[in-house]
Amino acid sequence: MTWLQRQPAWVTFFLSFLVLVLGWQALALLGGYERFILPGPADVARQFVIVLQDGRLLKHSLITISEVIPGLLIGVGLAVPLGYLLAKSTLAERLVSPWLIASQAIPVLAIAPLLTIWISSTYWARVLVAVLVVFFPVLVNVIAGMRSIPVAWYELMRALRATRWQTFARMEFPAALPYILTGLKIGGTLAVIGALVGEFVQPRTAGLGYLLVTARYQFKTDLVFVVLAALAVIALALYGAGALLERWFLRWRQTA
Repeated sequence: MTWLQRQPAWVTFFLSFLVLVLGWQALALLGGYERFILPGPADVARQFVIVLQDGRLLKHSLITISEVIPGLLIGVGLAVPLGYLLAKSTLAERLVSPWLIASQAIPVLAIAPLLTIWISSTYWARVLVAVLVVFFPVLVNVIAGMRSIPVAWYELMRALRATRWQTFARMEFPAALPYILTGLKIGGTLAVIGALVGEFVQPRTAGLGYLLVTARYQFKTDLVFVVLAALAVIALALYGAGALLERWFLRWRQTA
């Protein structure tokens, strides 16, 4: 095991971040780019302090978070029962699966403008875009989790004369939970993308998507970098929350 592998996770993260910043600074200096094309880390840091002090970053971040979290929860809430149904019913799979798969060939950017026409609420139009982005990956994980259960386990539950609910609560759901939590972690990052797409298509004077579009048209590239960093932090926070839930619910694996 190398020295780097023996270090805590925060040390390796800090070192990788330092390498990224140094490489970024070297590219900005040696590449001969103007600041409005490629600002250096110091320029982005100054802009970060400005938008943090005037409250813009917090205001727009909270708006985006208020769209991301409902989109994630609704997407997961719809995907889990439907995934269970498709995994258990061959007829349901034949009827629904082709349409679900075909729907993934349609870009979200093509659907989002229609949602803004059909839904009068700007907020819920954005949330629904996040739901659409989250739904399918979580659904696939739920189906994979249900189908990973060995047939012998079902035979054991039948031998124990377990009811359908007991089979689900005591065997199926716990067995599929690792897959569901993996889908939740993936969905957390995708929900940020969905909300951002919704903000691009249905702009209002709030949200990180609005701030990003405004900065782009004003050629404030340093502000664009600040917004991208904020989006990355939100996605990492949601992924980390999913990882904590996974550690909590699957703690039996560590003691087994």
